Amino acid sequence: MSKKRTTTKRITKQSFIGGTLILVAAGILNRLLGFVPRILLPRIIGAEGVGLYQLGYPFMLMMMTVITGGIPLAVAKLVAEAESAGNEGKVRKVMKVSLVLSIGLGILFTGFCYLGADWITSHLLTDKRVFSTFQVMSPIILVVSVSAVYRGYFQGRRNMIPTALSQTFETLVRIAGMLLLSWLLLPYGLEYAAAGAMLGVLAGELGGMVVMLLMYAWTRKDYLLYEKAVIGKNHQHMGGIAALKQLVRIAVPVTASKLVGSASYLFESILTAQSLARAGIATAAATAQYGALQGMVMPILLLPSALTFSLSVSLVPSLSEAAARGDMRTIHMRLHQSLRLALVTGAPFAVMMFILAGPLCQFLYGQGEISIMLKMMAPIALFIYFQAPLQAALQALDRPGTALVNTTAGTVVKLALILLLASNPRMGILGAVMAINLNTVLVTLMHYRSVSRMLRFSMKSAEFVRTGAAMALMGLTCWAIDRMGFISSGLLRFFLAASAGFVVYLAAAIMLKLVDKSDFGRLPFLKKK
Repeated sequence: MSKKRTTTKRITKQSFIGGTLILVAAGILNRLLGFVPRILLPRIIGAEGVGLYQLGYPFMLMMMTVITGGIPLAVAKLVAEAESAGNEGKVRKVMKVSLVLSIGLGILFTGFCYLGADWITSHLLTDKRVFSTFQVMSPIILVVSVSAVYRGYFQGRRNMIPTALSQTFETLVRIAGMLLLSWLLLPYGLEYAAAGAMLGVLAGELGGMVVMLLMYAWTRKDYLLYEKAVIGKNHQHMGGIAALKQLVRIAVPVTASKLVGSASYLFESILTAQSLARAGIATAAATAQYGALQGMVMPILLLPSALTFSLSVSLVPSLSEAAARGDMRTIHMRLHQSLRLALVTGAPFAVMMFILAGPLCQFLYGQGEISIMLKMMAPIALFIYFQAPLQAALQALDRPGTALVNTTAGTVVKLALILLLASNPRMGILGAVMAINLNTVLVTLMHYRSVSRMLRFSMKSAEFVRTGAAMALMGLTCWAIDRMGFISSGLLRFFLAASAGFVVYLAAAIMLKLVDKSDFGRLPFLKKK
């Protein structure tokens, strides 16, 4: 007995909720930390430099999705099955085959991107200055392909700590590397400064992979001891071909679903750049505009989604459990709570981004002129925050195909509108903003319609009216304080306007009974409190 305790004491597992909370906490921390280079990088290399850095990223994301889209999930599922059967031999076989598959694909796509960088950057991305950034970016594909396998392995073991640690370490190294290397290479030109920022990303990914490998080596010894002392040699033979077939069978459908999102992002970047060129906008100006949209405006817009992400994570297991019992009352109640909290928590951020767009962009990036894009996108922010719980509901209720169809339809509309609007000289980048807005609204409404028809679910219009009233009071407060002429400091006016606005909104939300104490229990990181 003592030997069993000795060999298993360091084997770490968490419950489903416990593991989820670890990842949510790490995700929120990393999102907040990740905002640091979003603020500082434009001050070092400007909007045009951010555009060079950002322009090739969708292409790399597309390549990585092919490799990492479904493999981590497949590895996690097969490792969990093998562990439950006490078959450590199968775990090793799955790891060996998945590593060979991922590394092989990683080498293939890395070589393709590196050798084809000249053609890709000159024909697809329309700005040849992104060439150096694209070449530096290419090895990231191989690094991520290795990390993905180990991430799936630890998820299968129900140990989320290595993933959380590696993500946090990767973020810290990436922030330091991006800022330092872009600053050091700036004297050599904007092209090399952007490549330096991407080199920092590569350093971060390498750091995260090293943490994964160290954690694997450390825990692997414990699993070998546990296998010998407790399980015994339960090595059911499993051939490499059989393991490969199981991996592919699980990974391909998941990868196909994720490819839609990656392809949408890729074609959006390509079509936006080409449409701006057709509108007569110079290449450097078009790159700067795209960099401002994707590298500055979108991060502000998506920052509050950390809250709705937590709601979505909490919602999936709750709905899945209720659906298994056939408990429609609980499904309706949980879905209503999540959507209402997404609405109530997202509303004040949407107001602040609309009313205070100018000072927000000026103080964060030193570029107040990009505030028009943020002001245009702020009204649809609520649709973004609403979309996450709706998509989570479709996945939890075994309707991922419905979510995929809705997303695909929205993508087709968005790309068509980018071609139509962004190529208009009178609209330019604002046409792309309008296309993204319409896509967000369309997909969210389609998700809501699918959930409503499937569950016969609807929200009362009075909730939207009360939220609108609280938003209006907050907006008037922010607007009035921001225009106080006797406060000479613009930064002080901004903080006073934002703080007073949030206080007014919170008071109105409580008075109008938009929230109560029990609602905060749906947020995983506040549940204990």
